[in-house]
Formats: sequence, structure tokens, C-alpha cells
Amino acid sequence: MLSKILSFALNGITGYPVEIELDINPGLPSYDVVGLADQAIKESKSRVKSAIQNSAFKYPIHKIVINLAPADTKKEGSMYDLPIALAILTATEEIKRDKLKDFVVLGELSLDGEVRKLNGILPMLISAKQLGFKKFIIPIENSMEASYIDGIEVYAISTLKDAVQFLKGEKQIENLAVKSFESALSERTYKNDFAYVKGQASAKRALEIAAAGGHNILLIGPPGSGKTMLAKCFPSILPDMTFEESLEVTKIHSVAGLIDSKKGIVVERPFRSPHHTATLIALTGGGTKAKPGEISLAHNGVLFLDEMPEYARNTIETLRQPMEDGYITVSRNANTVQYPANFILVASMNPCPCGYYGNGTDQCKCSPTAIHNYLNKISGPLMDRIDLHIEVDSVKYEDLSDDRLEEKSADIKKRVDKARKIQLERFKNTNIYSNAKMGEKEFKEYCKLDLASTDLVEMAFRKLNLSARAYNRILKVARTIADLDGKENIERQHILEAIQYRTLDKKYKV
Repeated sequence: MLSKILSFALNGITGYPVEIELDINPGLPSYDVVGLADQAIKESKSRVKSAIQNSAFKYPIHKIVINLAPADTKKEGSMYDLPIALAILTATEEIKRDKLKDFVVLGELSLDGEVRKLNGILPMLISAKQLGFKKFIIPIENSMEASYIDGIEVYAISTLKDAVQFLKGEKQIENLAVKSFESALSERTYKNDFAYVKGQASAKRALEIAAAGGHNILLIGPPGSGKTMLAKCFPSILPDMTFEESLEVTKIHSVAGLIDSKKGIVVERPFRSPHHTATLIALTGGGTKAKPGEISLAHNGVLFLDEMPEYARNTIETLRQPMEDGYITVSRNANTVQYPANFILVASMNPCPCGYYGNGTDQCKCSPTAIHNYLNKISGPLMDRIDLHIEVDSVKYEDLSDDRLEEKSADIKKRVDKARKIQLERFKNTNIYSNAKMGEKEFKEYCKLDLASTDLVEMAFRKLNLSARAYNRILKVARTIADLDGKENIERQHILEAIQYRTLDKKYKV
């Protein structure tokens, strides 16, 4: 007897349909899977057989052949256990054939018939919906994740027996109710607040500009000056994610298996802080299954590289392309996947190996050669892609001993939101959401200068020996400063402040 059931597979964060064709014929008992199935799928024989028998159903002692179509794409994981089990029960006429013709089925089985949680449910459901599929059977542990997708019917089940009874009409299972994104957004929390960061007014101002325009930023200063704490507070002033942004982030985190099953959706902008020993694959993504790396997990959020010169140079140099393009392509022998990687880079570093070069209070013990080698671990092209270079000085005792709170993150965020609202209106007919992502067309239209400002930029360009990329980024930062100031045009004071944030790397060159 032949039966067919529809399931789904993932290529990166994009799903595609997989038809499970199962044929049972008389002959010596066997269980063969064809269609480029990996070892986890081939091992489904034991899980499926035990799950069927322990759910009080009859397992056929015949020759079973399973084909996963299309047969030319690699199938991975244990998500096909449930559809294979239902296909067997359909072929043995435990379930009528027409009951499953409209369903997409996904789920891993335990030996006792329990249906277990899967990674990547959200991107598969979204892709299936876009292809016109409307009805789904999924594990109950994935129900929160699936409940934010409107326009489809999702039935969450906990056991194989429940699925069979539901399909036979013996048990009522309600379609998942759609949850409100606004309610989830209202529950987000941030652990760190700028109210508890003493002093550092100039660094806070720079971080406000970075948040308002989506600009990359480098914090450079001696040990203990608060660079890490400033970076950790940064997400608390970023604009709220839209529903579309949240779905994009959740899709990536779902594939990586990082979704909290109690929440089901990511509403806080990601803050990823990989250790400086992280490998190139850990940062960019890859491995045998071409999984997303840290830069994709930071999509629509923050990638924080603490003590950036300590990272392997070939590792951090891989940031250059995604910082420009907003995505990364992971190519492996078996697969090529493109992941979004539109993040704000926040990096910190000491000015030298001991940390006190250029500091007015402590004596630097490093030789000129050691300082030169340390600073040159970060290449010029990578430094060029960082819009703001900020010097973070040691905190004064007077600031530390003052019990009064500083300005709250919520108050800074109000100014950031106001500036971002201006940018959203400015770029409303494009796929651009911040000044940092302006293309050449938008740059020429919205970064026009008067004569005095043009002369000022020209002088800075020649004196500081800036590159064309640095010139563009200065004007983009100036555009953001003007937005924070509520000005329609870029003015001289905006240019002056933007230039100030590009001189730090020149100061520390030896």
C-alpha cells in the first residue's frame, strides 16, 4: 500500500516542501529510506517502530520503502519521525488517506510516542504559508513559536496517539489562537541602564548617535574605564523592533535552537558577545549543517567584540563584507546558505597591551614596537567601516562617589526614537531603515552641504588623510546628529561633531 504525506525542510532560514512517499509490500521485513537522508533520518526506524507499538497501534512486519522527495536535496534531522509514522498508519488503513491530504506534518518522536520539540519551526511555517499551505500539525512545545503567525491553522499535539485520534475525529484539538506581538513587546526587559553608568558623558553621547543612526562604534580606553558596561547598556536605548524585524530574528534563533519555548518570539534586540577565542566558523556560521554564526544571531541587534585586537585577525576581517552588505553567504561542500547579518558593531579595545598608552594618569610600560603591533591588529579597511571612534577616559572619584543617578536609558531612547522616526519617514519608499544604511542615491539626496560645511569637510579630508568610505561615513553621522537636533539640513556644528569621532584612530597611530 502506498501513502503520501507532506512535510518541510530548511535551507538556511528558508523552508521548502518535502513529500514523504511510503510503500509497504509483502516480503522480508525491512526499512529503507532513500532521497539523500542523513543518519538521523535513517535511524528513525527504531523511534518510529517503538512509538507506533507503544501507542497501541500495529506496526507492519513487511518491506517498507520511504522516499523523501525531491530526492536531489539533502534532508537532515529528526523532524520526519511523525510524518513517517502517520504515513505507515495511513498505508495500513489505521487512518483514512484523505484525512492528511491538506496537512503539513512536522515532529520528532520518542520511543513512547511523545512528540518532541523541533528547531526551525517558525521559518518552515512562514515559508509554507508563503507557498500557500494552510494546515499544520506540529509538536506542542513549538506552539508558542507558531502562535504569532496569522492566516494559518496550526494544531499542536503532544503524542502520536493524540495525532491519530485527532485525524480520526475521536479527539478535539483547537487551532492555535494568534497572539499579539504588542503584548509580547510590552514584556521585554533590559538588565542594564545608563542611569547607573557614572560619568562618561561623551561616550554616552556617541552611543546615542550610534543608536539613532545604526552606526558602528569603537570604544577605546584604559582598563576599568567602563567600556564593557557602556556596551551592555547600549541595547536599552535602541528602537523597538517591528514585527517584521522580530520575525526575522526569531527565524534565525529558531534554526539555531535558541528560542525560549515559553516566549516563542524574540522581542529584544539581540546582544551577542562572543569570546575573543571564537573561531571563524563560530563568528560567520558554517559547520556540516551550515548553521548561522554570531554575526547572523546579532541580526537587527548588536555584535559586541570586547578587546577586539585579541581576536584572530583573519576572524575579525570576515566582518568587512557583512558590515557593508547586511548579509553573509556560508558556502560548504554540501550546501550554500545566505543568512541576514544586519547588525551594529560595538567594539572595545585598550590603546596598547598594558592599556595605558595616551592615558594622563598611568604610565605606559609598552615599547613603541609593541604598541604598533597591537594597534595594527585591526586593519585600516575594518577601522574605516566603524563610524565612531570614542575615547573612554578613566572615571573620576567624584563621579563614582556621587549617589545621584545619571540620565535613564528610557529618556535617551525617547530622543533616539524621535530621530529614527524622521529616518523612517525619509526612507519610507525604500528598504532602508537608518542613516547608516544609505546607498549612494540617498547619500547624495540627503547629505547635501552648504559652502561653509563643504570647505570644512574638505579641510578634514586632506588633513586627516581620510578615505572615500570615511568621508561618506562622516556625512552619514552628521546626518544623524542633525536628526537628533531636529534640523532638516546638515549644519556646520553637525559636521564638526562628526569629524571629532573620526580622529581617535589617528591619535593612537605610532
